[in-house]
Amino acid sequence: MRLYYSISVLLLAFLLQVRLSFAQDSALSNSYKQDVIAKLSELMNDYYVFPDVAQATETHLKNQLSAGHFDTYTTDEAFAAALTESVQSINKDKHMRIRTNPPYVAPDNSPERAIEEQLDRMNRTRWYNAGFVDVKVIPGNVGYLDLRGFSGLENGQAHADAAMQFISRADAIIIDLTQNGGGSPRMVQYLCSYFFDDHRHLNSLYWRDGDVTEEFWTLEQVNGTKLPDVPLFVMTSNRTFSGAEEFSYNMQTQKRATLVGQTTGGGANPGGTMPINENLNVFIPSGRAINPITQTNWEGVGVVPEVKTTPEDTYQTTLDLAVEAAKAYRAKRNAHFTQLLQDLNSQLEQYTAGSSETAIYKQLQVCQEANLMDEGGINNLGYTYLMEKGKPQIATCIFKANTLLYPDSPNVYDSYAESLMANGDKEASVSNYQKAVDLATSQAHPNLDLFKDNLQTAKKAMNTKN
Repeated sequence: MRLYYSISVLLLAFLLQVRLSFAQDSALSNSYKQDVIAKLSELMNDYYVFPDVAQATETHLKNQLSAGHFDTYTTDEAFAAALTESVQSINKDKHMRIRTNPPYVAPDNSPERAIEEQLDRMNRTRWYNAGFVDVKVIPGNVGYLDLRGFSGLENGQAHADAAMQFISRADAIIIDLTQNGGGSPRMVQYLCSYFFDDHRHLNSLYWRDGDVTEEFWTLEQVNGTKLPDVPLFVMTSNRTFSGAEEFSYNMQTQKRATLVGQTTGGGANPGGTMPINENLNVFIPSGRAINPITQTNWEGVGVVPEVKTTPEDTYQTTLDLAVEAAKAYRAKRNAHFTQLLQDLNSQLEQYTAGSSETAIYKQLQVCQEANLMDEGGINNLGYTYLMEKGKPQIATCIFKANTLLYPDSPNVYDSYAESLMANGDKEASVSNYQKAVDLATSQAHPNLDLFKDNLQTAKKAMNTKN
């Protein structure tokens, strides 16, 4: 037993000595650190958006190196963390971080491994879903979107449109950016454009390369319904960063949304990752955001929400605010819609052939633009007057207005033709039935056969003597 104990002690001492020797051999040399700081300084001086700050940072790093500040750091991970702390102490730029590269692993070139990697990439992409992790409508008719990143438009625009379509009928909207680290300024611009109906300057990016400033304005069109008046709430946290902060700042400075949560991370300077050596890389911000209203940005200070909460309370606080805002929004909208319908009913009830058509058309147009009535709603109103109220002249006026508002729809011409036939204007009826058939044929419309049957019936009626 004592012999076994002695051998164990000797083996442990030997292993400890080997490990210590290996650690000493693998410790970073002073020349290695000098080379890293020299290359890092070169990259900052060449690309960092603030050249004078880059020079000041270089001087600080070299002074620290000479003073032995980095002597105690013996691994790339520790050295990278120390360098990040040092550069940020001067430039206050949270985007500029020095990181270690993943260790090189010789690839397995087998077909099985290639398939495995392809499936892994595909699954990660499917889960990430261009950043659109969750979208739903919460009781109270509040739309909720959990957005984890702003992907490029080429990959994310269809996802953005689908998500916005899903919540387009909500009476208040929450966009959760608490776990969003940023991304493409083009996607930020695109999503912002859903919430404005005018041409508005959102943000600018100044780039050192070329000494140019790129302006980002709201887009005139998006592939969906714009929601310029719906109450909007943005959830933030200290993990909300970069592009997610731009979205939040844009909405805050334009007074378009209420921000709820915690102050964001504070990174406003975009750029890219560059290699220092085979072990280390650095993110160098080569541009800076310039808000057109504040003429500054959120770098180093973050975006401060109007309603401050703890992380645990952010969701419920935001939801409570959104539910109340939705109630107020519905009440205001209903009052507006009531007035529009009263005005429309007044025009219809005072109908005079030959003089009321223009006024009724304009009032229907107002209802359409307010999203109160669409093609189907106007069509139903026409049939109410045609079938239920027995007033074909007013019905014809309504159906004609629908052809002007939706000139590419074969169905509106078919309905208009039906009312013309009811009014005894057979020739005009056949002409509009033909218009419906022509449009339906060019569009491969599913009701084409029905429109053809209606046309034939109208032609027979026109050829029948009264």
